[in-house]
Amino acid sequence: MDQSRIVKAHGRLDLAGAPEGFDAMVMASIARARGGITVFVARDGQRAGDFAEAVRFFDPELVTRVLPSWDCLPYDRTGPSPGVAAQRMADLSALAARKASDPPLLLIVTAVAMMQRVPPRAAIAKASYSARTGNDVDVADLERYFAVNGYARASTVSERGEFAVRGGVIDVFPPGAEEPVRLDLFGDTLESIRAFDPDTQRSTRQLKSVGLLPVSEALIDKETIARF
Repeated sequence: MDQSRIVKAHGRLDLAGAPEGFDAMVMASIARARGGITVFVARDGQRAGDFAEAVRFFDPELVTRVLPSWDCLPYDRTGPSPGVAAQRMADLSALAARKASDPPLLLIVTAVAMMQRVPPRAAIAKASYSARTGNDVDVADLERYFAVNGYARASTVSERGEFAVRGGVIDVFPPGAEEPVRLDLFGDTLESIRAFDPDTQRSTRQLKSVGLLPVSEALIDKETIARF
């Protein structure tokens, strides 16, 4: 492959005729050569997953993200499942936070996901929330953040996008996290942050800070409510 031609090329490059499997090796090489964000459009979710596994085989160090499409029909009365919505917002938030100096990224999407409208980059970046031990946390403000950004209240947090408030203890499962976290407050001060196992509800490790991302792509703030 002529790497210099790929690096110097401007705008869009089309890859065609490469057999499945081999195309993953080629795309990984292109992503490395060009830097920034390279997008691979798969025909469906199964193909996207297979392609992602092949890329990780050929280049385990290359940063890859698989942006799923909604798992519901247009004009359906139900929206996407919490898992899909959380995964999409984790990916979109990561894309919105990228800088020019970040390592190359290969974004894998389906044709349906590629055509789907998404929130503006500025809206996604503004909808993040971070907390650190020792800082003050207003529980009412945090509950409003959960309501605006699509989190669902639950008695016991076990799925991404759920939260529970029990006095000075707040459990939340951020969309981009592997485990839910438990915020312990002493008055208004965040005393500790602990990750915990969603099955046993037992703490697994201590954290110094936690970052929250929106769960839903429909951000229910004052501006969007007024526009609706």
